[in-house]
Amino acid sequence: MSSNFKQRPSRSRPIGQRRAYHAAPQRSNRKAGQYIDPSRFIRVAKSVTAEEYVAKHQFADFDVDKLIKANLTHKGYQIPSPIQDQTIPLALDGNDVIGIANTGTGKTAAFAIPILNTLMHDRQSKVLIMAPTRELALQIQEECKEIARGSGLFGVLLIGGVNMNPQLRDLKKTPRVVVGTPGRIKDHMERGTLRLEHFNMLVLDEVDRMLDMGFLPDMKRILSQLPTKRQSFFFSATMDAPVRQLIEGFGHDPKMVSVKSGDTADSVHQDVVPYRDADHKMDLLHDILIDTSVQKAIVFESTKRSAERLSKKLVTRGFQADFIHGGKSQSQRQRALDKFKKSDINILVATDVAARGIDVADITHVINYATPQSYEDYVHRIGRAGRAGRTGYALTFVSK
Repeated sequence: MSSNFKQRPSRSRPIGQRRAYHAAPQRSNRKAGQYIDPSRFIRVAKSVTAEEYVAKHQFADFDVDKLIKANLTHKGYQIPSPIQDQTIPLALDGNDVIGIANTGTGKTAAFAIPILNTLMHDRQSKVLIMAPTRELALQIQEECKEIARGSGLFGVLLIGGVNMNPQLRDLKKTPRVVVGTPGRIKDHMERGTLRLEHFNMLVLDEVDRMLDMGFLPDMKRILSQLPTKRQSFFFSATMDAPVRQLIEGFGHDPKMVSVKSGDTADSVHQDVVPYRDADHKMDLLHDILIDTSVQKAIVFESTKRSAERLSKKLVTRGFQADFIHGGKSQSQRQRALDKFKKSDINILVATDVAARGIDVADITHVINYATPQSYEDYVHRIGRAGRAGRTGYALTFVSK
């Protein structure tokens, strides 16, 4: 990686293996958020010694349409992940399903395969899929398109940050697959351009994040318009009281599938970076990012403005960086994300809201330049590193 600044002397410890730091408890000055003991940000990655999950099925074994099987084969799908292996048979039997799983475990295919199979064999069926962010909704739509390729099924993506006219046009074609974020779905309901009384299947993906982001009123309003008789899927990384209450209110004797490995990714080495002041903090970040072990990093900031400002500072210092936050249009966010995926840039500065739904397998480092608002946010952040059998690194900046 090029840099306009002279490299400082090399460290005595590799990135992600810093000296343990113990801070005296101090309350955060931020209006929102909870105090998190810095010791919770320190954890050594576990060696991959756990017994490998043995799937009971292959994708070819599932009782789904041969077109879906052909598309799955084309995608290289042979052995399902644990969440797919356990969810798909339950869903094909018509059960409501609660899926508790870490980020990046293949949840989309777990619900998309049985739902799309139903849609192909029952022309009266329709599905509503809700996700917390535009990026995740777009990712779900793309996965559904690939699995159902050649089926003739028509869907629409309802997200903010884009022109509404194409959505209005597509809704007039009576789509049977509607994927979107709660806010934009509610907008169309209020306009009278989306009616939900005939949608007999529902997916709420990342329920915990939608609740954290304040979507509960919108979600209740939307769910109240769906028919009582339906098949529902609820996916979440956590199962706390608010999530449980929502599911109890709208589920019908759901079957639980839990493949969650723990509160944090076992494959992520976690540590803290103590800093004195703003200048020292920026210099430490510079030191971290010039290390050759940092191949691809996502850096978390707290606000739109701070994310943009930090990204520009990094570019000035010679780094290949861009930023993503909720204030950018969807096309701008997608361009930045595409550059990150293709490694045209290797540093993406992001806020929590915008980063939700980012699915990039080769992220080596997650850097919490801003302390997360809650420990749950921290868990979601660091889950973006250490995927596909690799060891990842999470570094959290903590003021001395």
